[in-house]
Amino acid sequence: MSHPESPDPAAGDGSVPVETVSPQTALLAQAIGGWTGLIDSGLPSAVFLVTYLITGQSLAPSVWAAVAAGALVAAWRLLRRQSVQQVVAGFVAVAFCAWLASRTGRAEDFYLPGLLLNVGYAAALSVSALIGRPAAGYLVGALTGELTGWREEPVLRRAYTTVTWMFAAMFALRLLVQVPLYYAGLVAALGVAKLAMGYPLYGATIYLAYRIVARARERVAAQQSAIAAPEQPVGEPLPEPMSEQRP
Repeated sequence: MSHPESPDPAAGDGSVPVETVSPQTALLAQAIGGWTGLIDSGLPSAVFLVTYLITGQSLAPSVWAAVAAGALVAAWRLLRRQSVQQVVAGFVAVAFCAWLASRTGRAEDFYLPGLLLNVGYAAALSVSALIGRPAAGYLVGALTGELTGWREEPVLRRAYTTVTWMFAAMFALRLLVQVPLYYAGLVAALGVAKLAMGYPLYGATIYLAYRIVARARERVAAQQSAIAAPEQPVGEPLPEPMSEQRP
């Protein structure tokens, strides 16, 4: 897939460019540094789970192993020259999860902040879709240079609303599966569910969202091209060729 050209900032007319910007690339690059960043962000949780299982459900080494993994991820991100804000935020999140679990003495509390984040995301996305201001539209619009231009196109509004509901459903599904495991204290099952509903589910949702938005943008581009195309004048019938006169 060829890289799209960026819209001309000097245009300023709010129209949607013909080229399609990939929401999947833009979202991941902005939020967590691309697909590599997505894998990095899940490594501490995986290390915590594996250590918890191989040490006979011992909390202390599991917590320290997760913190060590978070530190390695932070160092690796710095070597890749990622945003310091992303590096610090990622490590602080891991450290807080580890601190909470060690503070309460409950291994399942390592996953509690993630569950609360899912609640917040699901609620915020649902509200934005209900009030007709789908968050997906503003997020992708900010990354593609058309923060509010998409609102002028009904096709794009419907597409971004659908995508917003998709992500809200994804977060709600995580809660539906993981919250009962959390309250039951099934740490191993909760860790496996978090991993299984992390990369695969998120990747599938991103891909479906990308297809929906790309198709909508193609429809809008086709409509704009049809409107901008000059009308072909209807020519008059050509006169009959004159018969050659003999000298």
